[in-house]
Amino acid sequence: MPEATEDARRTTSRLQNSRALTTLARVGFGMNGVLHILIGVIALRVAFGGGGEADQGGALGELASRPGGQALLWVIVVGLWALGVFQILEAALVRGSDKEDWAERVKEGGKGVAYLAVGFTAFTFARGGSSDSSDQTESLSARLLATPGGVVLLVVLALAIVAIGGYFVVKGARQRFREDLVVPSGSAGRVTVAFGVVGYVAKGIALIVVGVLFGVAAVQADPDEASGLDGALKALAELPFGTAVLTAVAVGLIAFGLYSFVRARRARL
Repeated sequence: MPEATEDARRTTSRLQNSRALTTLARVGFGMNGVLHILIGVIALRVAFGGGGEADQGGALGELASRPGGQALLWVIVVGLWALGVFQILEAALVRGSDKEDWAERVKEGGKGVAYLAVGFTAFTFARGGSSDSSDQTESLSARLLATPGGVVLLVVLALAIVAIGGYFVVKGARQRFREDLVVPSGSAGRVTVAFGVVGYVAKGIALIVVGVLFGVAAVQADPDEASGLDGALKALAELPFGTAVLTAVAVGLIAFGLYSFVRARRARL
């Protein structure tokens, strides 16, 4: 049995390290960057009174309506699915059975599932369909609230999202993202680090607000309060100095997108 396990691990490692998968995974990082830039641009528009859905569905919908956007959507699908598979294989290759090892598995596997999910949304748009991320989030909340113990489940989900957001903020503030890529030297490296810090912190803040809205939905038993990333960013606009706050977060999401372009080229895979 141990020999069979090692054979399976070697096979998994060969697949993960294959040139085709690592190349497509890098494409996935770049396409993730495209989506974050588009979300940031839409959020900027919202901050100054414009319209749009500042989430993955809104970004993909804008792409689908642009010349050449349909072709780029297929690139996004392939890239994100490849990146999702890469992360799931990464989770499978984690050794050990301590709590830290399982936490690492969950983290890598969770990222993989997230990339696959966004890739599936892109697949819907690439085939000519559409998807409203806010409606899907509200529908999920409604289903949870309708189940026995649904309020508790929604609170747990809210806390998990807040924790993920906090992880992003800490990763950005402490520059832990430097471990994920070979940072360029000189001024290019300084700019990359600045993009990483601003981008991770902004994305973390956005996720924390998403989690808070899930918590509000649980407390008020109202799934309409859980409106996903778009609702979270628009909620920021309603705060005191909301335009400035949302503008800062939007610029941060664009910075995360630019950082992702660098990561596509220089990620440690």
